[in-house]
Amino acid sequence: MTDDDATALLRRMMTAAIEAADTATVLASHLPEKPTGRCIVVGAGKSAAAMALALELAWPDVDLAGVVVTRYEHAVPTSRIEVLEASHPVPDAAGMEAARKVMATAASAGEGDLVIALISGGGSSLLPLPKAPLTLEEKITVNKILLKSGLTIEDMNKIRRRLSLIKGGGLARAVHPAKLVTLAISDVPGDDPAAIASGPTVPDPTAGEDLTPLVDRLGTDLPHAAREILLAPTKEQSPFDVDYRLIATPQLSLEAAASVAREAGLTPTILGDALEGEARELGIAMSGMATWVARQKAPSSPPAVLLSGGETTVSIGGTKPGRGGRNTEFLLSLAIALNGRANIHALAADTDGIDGTEDAAGAIIGPDILARAERIGLSPKHYLARHDSYSLFDATGDLIKTGPTLTNVNDFRAVLVR
Repeated sequence: MTDDDATALLRRMMTAAIEAADTATVLASHLPEKPTGRCIVVGAGKSAAAMALALELAWPDVDLAGVVVTRYEHAVPTSRIEVLEASHPVPDAAGMEAARKVMATAASAGEGDLVIALISGGGSSLLPLPKAPLTLEEKITVNKILLKSGLTIEDMNKIRRRLSLIKGGGLARAVHPAKLVTLAISDVPGDDPAAIASGPTVPDPTAGEDLTPLVDRLGTDLPHAAREILLAPTKEQSPFDVDYRLIATPQLSLEAAASVAREAGLTPTILGDALEGEARELGIAMSGMATWVARQKAPSSPPAVLLSGGETTVSIGGTKPGRGGRNTEFLLSLAIALNGRANIHALAADTDGIDGTEDAAGAIIGPDILARAERIGLSPKHYLARHDSYSLFDATGDLIKTGPTLTNVNDFRAVLVR
């Protein structure tokens, strides 16, 4: 297998992972029984518009109406379900207006109606509806603090649910007493419904938890109103019936990539769909695993590929960051740790097509990446220290740009050992 063959195979695995979560393919098989009356559709997320279109195509003879909100440039043409756009990952006023419309639409459902909620990753920032006295501007400040905090997605969602009228089951309570079915695409470790878009249609499992330790970690920049809400005593929520259907998950996408690897004669090992922690630390750890495969031929002999999913974090601290994302930071750290070791290639990308806030899904590296960077005067360690991995891979021509894929099952990582 040549370097070009390895690169092409990694790209095919990524494509298979994304296609396994394609809404047009997977949504129809998870639909409930067709309603005889009215069906109201609400939803939010990077895949919400594509899911709405897939529902319209699957049910051409059903009385469908409703509204979903998706990220800017992620809309698709629909005929019966209204699609609104708003900002991600930082909320904006359009998102707040969309959240109000989603809640009003949900509340218009009556007994006997069917409500379908289309939920996917990104829905949390696309549905900003803060509890009083928190303002939208203060909510935006909180979101920016969270993105730089280094908190896990689980802890971030504890904060988001507590500050919101729509998350943590707020949307479901607005629908009652109508029947509610949620169709969701998971982008979170463990596929926890309470974490996907911060759980607008499921009870908040941490409603009674003391969030003081998290508030202390977020520091004094946290707005006073947010601090008051987060520190106020709360009660556990009363449970309610939940019909929650996962139509695509990170694990299913990893299995699709593994099938491509086997067909090409590689032995795939799925390390898990919920790997977390600092992106650069995971890069170092993955270097050790790939080197072990190369040297010890365990857990399998080369050619082999290590597959993983999950969402890492990038803690900025006091450093003024460059351009980057968690996937490109992971890859740059991995490349530095491998130090040019032969016959190891890797790809890491966000399956929604956007790594963080940049216009690339991720990048791909081979054994020569450090040498090529240094030949054009770039210091990989300097770029890693500045969280400027995007800029380095942009200069070397190794970024992967897919554009919005209209699905989202979190990050996809593949490390190929020839």
